[in-house]
Amino acid sequence: MNDDSESHDVPSAEEQIRAERLAIRKRAMDMLARREHAPAELAAKLRKREHADADIEPVLDDLINEGLLSAERYAHAVVRSKSERGIGPLRIRRDLAAAGVSDSLIEIALDEAEVDWFALAEAVRHKRFGALSPGDFPTRAKQMRFLQGRGFEPDQLRAAFDD
Repeated sequence: MNDDSESHDVPSAEEQIRAERLAIRKRAMDMLARREHAPAELAAKLRKREHADADIEPVLDDLINEGLLSAERYAHAVVRSKSERGIGPLRIRRDLAAAGVSDSLIEIALDEAEVDWFALAEAVRHKRFGALSPGDFPTRAKQMRFLQGRGFEPDQLRAAFDD
């Protein structure tokens, strides 16, 4: 045996880095196949798997450059999904910010969403409590707290009670 055959048994540092980044990419692609992710959210999930930031960042950059990972696409998907479930813009804004989406992308996604937030607040109230407006203050307050918890703005809350 010569020294060349022994050196091929132990992967070089460069090969180890390449293998680690390939494993990160595979894991990231598996997560993206299930649903859209914000880049910061995906990075946090990969960190939990004990991958190093030095290896995560280049992989995420590649995925962004290839169009496979997009904060803008994620923001639009979240707005669409949550509004369809009766969630208001305040809560959507908070959830997107928690996922690491920039304020400007959040505003763009909310502005571009074809959602009538006033009508949605009213529809959510009707679905939960029925079409009749509450006659007494405690019942009205309870319904308003429910809509607040769903993330509707004060103007939208008031509009939900204008019959």
